[in-house]
Amino acid sequence: MTRALSIAWLTVVWVLLWGSFTLLTVVGGVLVGWVVTVVWRPGDVDARLPFRPLPFLGLVAFLARDLVVSSFVVSRETLLHGPRSRGAILDLPLLSTSDRVVAMIAGAYSLSPGTLVLQIDLQASRWFIYVIGTRDTADVEQARKGALEVQRRVLDALGSPSERAAARELEASG
Repeated sequence: MTRALSIAWLTVVWVLLWGSFTLLTVVGGVLVGWVVTVVWRPGDVDARLPFRPLPFLGLVAFLARDLVVSSFVVSRETLLHGPRSRGAILDLPLLSTSDRVVAMIAGAYSLSPGTLVLQIDLQASRWFIYVIGTRDTADVEQARKGALEVQRRVLDALGSPSERAAARELEASG
């Protein structure tokens, strides 16, 4: 039943993208939907992420505060230094290898003005981020700590117990 609903949904999207409701677009949508659901079927994934309400609320509050503070930091950097603004690309450890948790971490980090996730290497458990406003090593260290804090908070709110334990071990080892 799930495959049939997926094919129907993809057919609707296909028809809307083409902008015309004809027999050809409907048949084309069904064929595309069938190919997508059969040929490129995603692997088995747990249906749910663990959800911890209090850490999740902490994550939301942290991100809201970070959004406001980062907006002021980027504004100050732009007004004071303009085109001479400095940024840094950081290579940092990734505390999770779960696709869904890593996607949440990347999305949460990129919400903050002046930051961007450039690349994620799951095999090496590394991520590369860009941050604006790094004038000295203290700013770079603060950016590192901030990125680590985002990871910790996402894992606390949505990570499995095994992921959280592995992240604590990774942090403890260096």
